[in-house]
Amino acid sequence: MERAQTYSSIDPHPAGNELAYRSLPHNIEAEQALLGAILVNNEACERVADFLKPEHFFEPVHARIYEAIFRLVRAGKLASPVTLKTFFDRDQSLAEIGGPAYLARLAASATTIINAQEYGRTIYDLAVRRRLIEIGTDVVNASYDAPVDIGPRELIEEAEQGLYELAETGRYGKGFRGFGEALTEAIDMAAAAYERDGGLSGISCGLTDIDAKMGGLQRSDLVVLAGRPAMGKTALATNIAYNVARAYRSERVADGTERVLEGGVVAFFSLEMSAEQLATRILSEQAEIPSERIRRGKITEEEFRRLTAVSQEMQTLPLYIDDTGGLTIAQLAARARRLKRQRGLGLVVVDYLQLLAGSSRRSAEGRVQEITEITTGLKALAKELDVPVLALSQLSRQVEQRDDKRPQLADLRESGSIEQDADVVMFVYREEYYLQRKEPKPNTPEHFEWQDAMNKVTGLAEVIIGKQRHGPTGTIQLYFDASLTKFQNHIANEYLPERFE
Repeated sequence: MERAQTYSSIDPHPAGNELAYRSLPHNIEAEQALLGAILVNNEACERVADFLKPEHFFEPVHARIYEAIFRLVRAGKLASPVTLKTFFDRDQSLAEIGGPAYLARLAASATTIINAQEYGRTIYDLAVRRRLIEIGTDVVNASYDAPVDIGPRELIEEAEQGLYELAETGRYGKGFRGFGEALTEAIDMAAAAYERDGGLSGISCGLTDIDAKMGGLQRSDLVVLAGRPAMGKTALATNIAYNVARAYRSERVADGTERVLEGGVVAFFSLEMSAEQLATRILSEQAEIPSERIRRGKITEEEFRRLTAVSQEMQTLPLYIDDTGGLTIAQLAARARRLKRQRGLGLVVVDYLQLLAGSSRRSAEGRVQEITEITTGLKALAKELDVPVLALSQLSRQVEQRDDKRPQLADLRESGSIEQDADVVMFVYREEYYLQRKEPKPNTPEHFEWQDAMNKVTGLAEVIIGKQRHGPTGTIQLYFDASLTKFQNHIANEYLPERFE
């Protein structure tokens, strides 16, 4: 009883113990010191210009002063209290803290140029902390006031997106960019292609003829790979994913970051097959043992040794598989962002986009609107993460009703947005599959004709590029081993060595 009285006598809000009001993190002195250093020696601007922007300043007047200095320096003019005076003669905010004389005081109290970068970093870090507080406040407010139709998962994804954008500051959502900056990037890309083996500006998919036609898989492109069931879409996607992951090479640069030289880290979203099925396929392709024999254990001792050796080789591949079914486009984007932050990312593969779900609102509006949201989201993700996104797609049944069953853009299922949003649309087509099902009775003239036709198409596959924003369309021939579900470069007969019977 005595203890109960002791606890109840404690005032939860004692006088003089109220929480003090907390202002947002900032350092006015650091802002003044940096601006002063730049005004005294404009070379200080070069030390911070690559990472510090006007919006990183806490004091709005300082942001405007920094912006005016930056404009003058970029124009090759001197930025000093005298030249800046004309920019701020009528600035009421500056007038309140001393007017143009404030600029002179900044220069008079300047520190050395050597410290400019440190002050710039301090200002930048405090701006990031303020943005973190803003994201946290948004999460708290949204969690309290979220509408009934918005679940916790969507709130988490929004928070993750905000944090990702903050972590990747300068890469996404950065507004207008000067043409000169874009031009520099274009020249850098051309230089990289010139220096790289094979002259590719993008990531090599490991299949020579596709690379030659597309210049590799280009960053920020949405590449749609479509086909009817059993054409080999997933097989081609796994071949490409494996080739990109196997070719991965990077080097550590002076600032401590990794620079990718070849290949890339691959995120494979398998909405149809399990991770184990996908791994078995890749193992079968690389060990050159049919997957059905691997599953049934019908392999020789030598084949088992080969399997073991190949699996050990593949252990370290930067290929990450997510086999969660029924993912929404928002969940897929959140997981891809997380992988890029943790491991890096060079390619995203989605098998296949019709199995993705849109938001509940779009779902209610119909399947066409939902697919539109998914393809728009995949294209936005490719641009945001600056990596190619390879999305597989089913084709409509109308292909089966034509005599020539080669797919066309009009066969893309459910939405014109797939064709519209994609930078590249490729189709996989195998004449062998259809011809096999037309076998006439044996030992008839028709059967002999059919056999001749089969001999010509057995093992051949066509990859038809139906759309490409920055390159030619056309048809590429590949060799396809159905037992191993493996695509390989096709060697035309005229390039084969002469045979002597």
